[in-house]
Amino acid sequence: MDHRQTALSEWVVAQLKKLKLYQGRHDASLVTVSGDASFRRYFRTAELSSGQTLIAVDAPADKEDSRPFVAIAQAWLEHGVHVPEVLAADFDLGFMLLSDLGDDLYLPQLEAHADTLYQAAMGELVRIQQSAAPHDYELPAYDAEKLKQEMQLCPDWFFRQLLGLELDAKEAECLEHVFSKLTDSALAQPQVCVHRDYHSRNLMTLASGHVGVLDFQDAVVGPITYDLVSLLRDCYISWSDENEEKWLGDYLQLALMNNLWQQNDVPSYEIFKRWFDWMGLQRHIKCVGIFSRLYLRDGKASYLQDIPRTFAYLKKVCEQYPEFSEFNDWLDRVVVPAMQDCNYLTANTETA
Repeated sequence: MDHRQTALSEWVVAQLKKLKLYQGRHDASLVTVSGDASFRRYFRTAELSSGQTLIAVDAPADKEDSRPFVAIAQAWLEHGVHVPEVLAADFDLGFMLLSDLGDDLYLPQLEAHADTLYQAAMGELVRIQQSAAPHDYELPAYDAEKLKQEMQLCPDWFFRQLLGLELDAKEAECLEHVFSKLTDSALAQPQVCVHRDYHSRNLMTLASGHVGVLDFQDAVVGPITYDLVSLLRDCYISWSDENEEKWLGDYLQLALMNNLWQQNDVPSYEIFKRWFDWMGLQRHIKCVGIFSRLYLRDGKASYLQDIPRTFAYLKKVCEQYPEFSEFNDWLDRVVVPAMQDCNYLTANTETA
């Protein structure tokens, strides 16, 4: 047990005493649940007298700001979104104590129950999109600067550092042209509350039948298609075009029924699909950069196996829209061969 886990264990005992849930020293026992792509770690407490367990979070204050998580959790709970309840938090120590939503993540269940799970997830998504802003925290805007900053992770970490490519002036100009088009499309969409990582590793089935939502601390106000593309073009699992089109249609009907649009402002399916596709291109450009950085900077090699699927999403959109034909040609000529020659990718894809 490292010193932070020891300190967290002692802090949890103190909080349980305040909550009148303390039973004895065994309550200090913490079992690792998971880490994630950030510096946060999650632990489960021993079973309490009520029969429940709780989740203790180690989020070092010098690396993670837990205030957004707490503010958003409170606001979304009040709106009926099924997120963990924050029972205690110490922002200076970087510790939190949360209600336990269990272990039934979406990802292992999707192959057998995709339609049922996605219908529920889209219903929960609409609830999030309708959520009011937290009382004491202003959700940041997913503005042009942030959108482009995220996409820049791809040339910085994927093209240059993972694949060893150096872009010349013409290639850099082409990339900037793509980034600008994607940014304009994102900002032209209705702006709603966006979870920003709404996918199968952050969604759970609860005993109540509801959808549990995790990892929402980076929520913003941004494009209406962002979370939907995170859900349906998940970097960890993929679906047929037929399934995707059905779920897109289902979401449009759901959004209309819940007044996310006024009747005379409802986009056509074609316009919405273009928004969705281009938003997916923005997200997947970002994600190949993030996965590369998680390996190169943080030593998390497991994310390398997700790059080929994510790149395939990216490539598919580029092939469908003439606006990205120059970028697509460059991907074919330069990036695809570099990926085939990349030892990092071939080794991790073969062993995945």
